[in-house]
Amino acid sequence: MSPTIFAVGPEEAGQRVDALLAARLETTRSVAARWCAGGHVLLNGSQVAKSRKVADGDVVSVDPPPETDPLEVRAEYVEAMKILAEDDDYVVIDKPVGVAAHPSPGWVGPTVVGALLAAGYRISTSGAPERQGIVHRLDVGTSGAMVVAKTERAYTALKRAFKERTPSKTYHALVQGLPDPLSGTIDAPIGRHPGHDWRFAVLEGGRDSVTHYEVLEAFGRASLVKVQLETGRTHQIRVHFSALRHPCAGDQTYGADPRLAADLGLTRQWLHAYQLGFPHPVTGEWVEVESSYPQDLSHALEILRDGDLGY
Repeated sequence: MSPTIFAVGPEEAGQRVDALLAARLETTRSVAARWCAGGHVLLNGSQVAKSRKVADGDVVSVDPPPETDPLEVRAEYVEAMKILAEDDDYVVIDKPVGVAAHPSPGWVGPTVVGALLAAGYRISTSGAPERQGIVHRLDVGTSGAMVVAKTERAYTALKRAFKERTPSKTYHALVQGLPDPLSGTIDAPIGRHPGHDWRFAVLEGGRDSVTHYEVLEAFGRASLVKVQLETGRTHQIRVHFSALRHPCAGDQTYGADPRLAADLGLTRQWLHAYQLGFPHPVTGEWVEVESSYPQDLSHALEILRDGDLGY
């Protein structure tokens, strides 16, 4: 493809190069900045920084690199991701915070799929190319146990099991305040928030969503809760406890108090996939795996156990 060449007009004089390209070529300034950094933009025949201001009559030449597929799987080793259990058909990983299950639009960080491929694992190629082996997901900001199918037969069997809600999924969550009653069931439909596409909410007409919970420890300002999911909606635990006015500590997306998060040293929601049970995809025998709390969540609990925060 030939480069795009144009002259700067008088009304464009004084603009930064990245802003000019964003307007002229209908892209974003961040994309234009990457073009500049990669040497794909020339100003009067010379490479130019994104912040350079243009003048009337300057000649700009842009030869963008080929666009990469935003859903392309990038093999990227994640040292913090450990293996909890595996055999020839499946692998249960201990997913760290900050790792997505699979590539998605807008996500540029590491993924479970990419990390397993980088570590030399063969995983199922069934389903969408970017979701190889993925039969269920954990949020980027949620840590814990997650199973991935290695073989095609395992993928089919595990997908069916999760669809039929056969697996047992137990989470531990630190929620603000003390839920009343101390154990119970939250049965409230969840759908996309009408004002925020990236958030969810309890909505009439949403998808059926059922969460069972039991308080394990109470600390005054917060409570450690065992949560078992009957359904598996996106952000289900976070949405349900937010609706009860007991959001997960650190979860400012769903109304958590930033002061508590700061005092506990939290930079994400306190939510951990503690235990996962599922029928073996070939033998049918029950498999159950536990994941220990990562350091940031353990540290927050230590602060609470040392005494109430007192504000």
